[in-house]
Formats: sequence, C-alpha cells, structure tokens
Amino acid sequence: MAKAYWISVYHEVRDDEKLAAYAKLAGPAIREAGGTFLARGTAAKAYEAGLLQRTVLIEFPSLDAAVACHDGAGYQAALDALGDAVTRDLRVVEGLDE
Repeated sequence: MAKAYWISVYHEVRDDEKLAAYAKLAGPAIREAGGTFLARGTAAKAYEAGLLQRTVLIEFPSLDAAVACHDGAGYQAALDALGDAVTRDLRVVEGLDE
C-alpha cells in the first residue's frame, strides 16, 4: 500500500494566536492518525513559480489514513480553532507504490 503525503503551503497568516491554537490541536490529532511530520517551516529555497512561504509536509501510512485524519473529529476541532487565521493550500498526494 502506498503512503500518502499532506503538503500545506501557507500563503498568508493573519492571526498568529489562532494558528498557535490550531497547532496545539492539530499536532496530536495528526500523530494519533499515524501522521509523521517530515518538514515544517519557511521554504529554504524556491524555484520557478515557488515562493518562500511556510510549508508543512506530513507522511501518512496510506491515503485512507490521511483522509480519515483530515475528516476526523480531532482535526476538525483544530480547523475550527484556526478559523480564518490563514490562507493556505493543503493537498493530499498518494505516494508511489514501490
């Protein structure tokens, strides 16, 4: 079974306090669902149309696990805490089957 990856790029942060409240809830919810944070922070280098923005990369054991995490109660509570504090692009990409 192929792994899956969440890729979040934060285009704008409008409220650091709400973002911090989100992180307190999201981290445990993601880890409980089998997610592993692989990278988190401002991009070190950007090429082509890339921008130096906050980027988060999380690995999940499967696409089903990633989707279940996002749609689950724990992560939804984190999203409620986040509210309109950020504009971001969150994608879930299935890894290659080896």
